[in-house]
Amino acid sequence: MSSELYACVCAVEFPAQALLRLRTDLQAQPVAVLDGPALEEIVCSLNRHAVQRGAALGMTRLEAEGIGGLQLLSRSVEVETAAHAVLLECAAKFSPRIEEVSHRTVCTLVLDITGTELLFGPPVKLAARLRDEMAAAGFRVSIAVSANFHATRIKATTTRGITIIPAGEEARVLEKLPIASLVLTEEHKETFALWGIRTLGELAALPEVELVKRLGAVASDWRTLAHGVARHTFQPIEPEFALKEFYDFETPVEQLDSLLFIGARMIDCLVARAAGRALSLASLTADMELEGRRFHHLAIHPAVPTVDRKFLLKLLQLEMGVHPPLAAVVSLTLTAEAGRSNKMQLGLFAPQTPEPSRLDVTLARLKAIVGEDRVGTPVLEDTHRPGSFRMEGFVVDAKPSTPEAKCPRMALRRVRPPHPIQVSLHAMKPVAFRDGDNRFDIVTAYGPWRTSGCWWSQDRWDTEEWDALVSSRSGEAFDCLLVQDRLRDEWWLEAFYD
Repeated sequence: MSSELYACVCAVEFPAQALLRLRTDLQAQPVAVLDGPALEEIVCSLNRHAVQRGAALGMTRLEAEGIGGLQLLSRSVEVETAAHAVLLECAAKFSPRIEEVSHRTVCTLVLDITGTELLFGPPVKLAARLRDEMAAAGFRVSIAVSANFHATRIKATTTRGITIIPAGEEARVLEKLPIASLVLTEEHKETFALWGIRTLGELAALPEVELVKRLGAVASDWRTLAHGVARHTFQPIEPEFALKEFYDFETPVEQLDSLLFIGARMIDCLVARAAGRALSLASLTADMELEGRRFHHLAIHPAVPTVDRKFLLKLLQLEMGVHPPLAAVVSLTLTAEAGRSNKMQLGLFAPQTPEPSRLDVTLARLKAIVGEDRVGTPVLEDTHRPGSFRMEGFVVDAKPSTPEAKCPRMALRRVRPPHPIQVSLHAMKPVAFRDGDNRFDIVTAYGPWRTSGCWWSQDRWDTEEWDALVSSRSGEAFDCLLVQDRLRDEWWLEAFYD
């Protein structure tokens, strides 16, 4: 076998395949894709079910609408761009060297698979695995394998299924293919038609000198292609890995169920692509274009990276329930950030922790009930203001923690919210306070400790704190923290000492 080996992947009718990849409900129906300005739209792509119904390329919208049961979709460049990235991503699993030779509505990739036999087996086995990988991503492709770059490309674009061309037999395999397999001008097509040349084998049989005299030097290149011996300098591309899916709706979607139907398929594709690289989804972002050129943004951050499709869809459903779009959705974009799942070895006698997915769903439901700013992890703010904190998203720490032995300390148990009281003073020092009808005597008070800040804003504060040993009429004693708001001249019972 030659030292060179190429595999060509050809996805015909790519505009239709790109649209139907996420629309599983339309894959078994006849579908035609329209392109062009309004009132001048023509069919630019269609699936095999539409061909069986009598649809053809170049039909006008009026002619296509006359075919019963034919679904008409508008061409979307954004959807094709996203699908093209997925196609490149699937091909990159088998070879890092990929050259694109797409033409019009046919997406064609040529992979340099030289030396991959030890990884994927013989060419026929590699081609079968490559086809299955493309099918799992939602593409129907034809594959040809050959030692000649151009022979691989020509065979894949004209023949369905998998074709393995043995080394040295390129001319025999190509001889029955139509001459339209070559990129010819209309004038040259008419010339070959007048000569009665219809196949590549008939072209290869023509004398080279006489052919060049009549059609020029380019005819020598055509003859070399027909023989399957044309040389080629491989020009690989470097596709960028980005977990992104896009869908443009035919009509604006108002129902969340319809939106989640497409979102579920998009999440499936994102999870499969991430899992193919041994990655998980650390976050999921949904960007929606609404009617009236408005936009709606949602973000989901699981506690740990995951590849659980149902779990991510549930989080998206809960997030949309809390923050629904304010108008009908025109297009939906899902973007994921890749991460690695954290694995933690538990101790033999350590208690079983709940599953992170159940915890995330519980937190999402709590946020829907009490508000997002009331669920999470409290974090102290960098300020001298007493009790100042903010809520951040809860994140599971995969590092096992071992409790350290500490000396017993006094605990301060805060009262949330602070309890208002009426305080009696003597010599500017609290001696008693009332809580409704109950009176408490202050045996000893330590203080005051004064703090203030943010004098330049509306959130300024000026407080005075007292640590008090209090006794009630029943003889019960306890320690507490009393705080005076000097700006409002109010007293509060802030905490108890345990």
